[in-house]
Amino acid sequence: MRNSDQTLIEAARQARERAQAIYSKFKVGAALLGGEGKIFTGCNIESSSYGLTLCAERVALFKALSEGERQFVRMVVVADTEALTPPCGACRQVLWDFCGDLDVMMANLKGNSKRTRLSSLFPDPFGRCFL
Repeated sequence: MRNSDQTLIEAARQARERAQAIYSKFKVGAALLGGEGKIFTGCNIESSSYGLTLCAERVALFKALSEGERQFVRMVVVADTEALTPPCGACRQVLWDFCGDLDVMMANLKGNSKRTRLSSLFPDPFGRCFL
């Protein structure tokens, strides 16, 4: 595992601790590596209406975009689960729209991790080419 992977995993773990998972108790943290090396983190933030809940991955991406970042290298998602947790469908779509075929790493609190490409998690995506 690369040193930068460990740095991203640790950033996502720390972000996970700030999650506002009031209802589900399912805390998730994400860390997104920008093209210039800056790390943007996010945690899931739940709403009582559930539909207004934001996932950690979108929080990290929206923070990066709002700060002017436009190039992305890798995203790490950390949750306290046995099976490694991938981004949900909504996050996959938004990540595809802004990051393309991003390198995605999933990790848990036990030190297990897996790396894949967004295209493997999200085959045949809807994108700008259809608009």
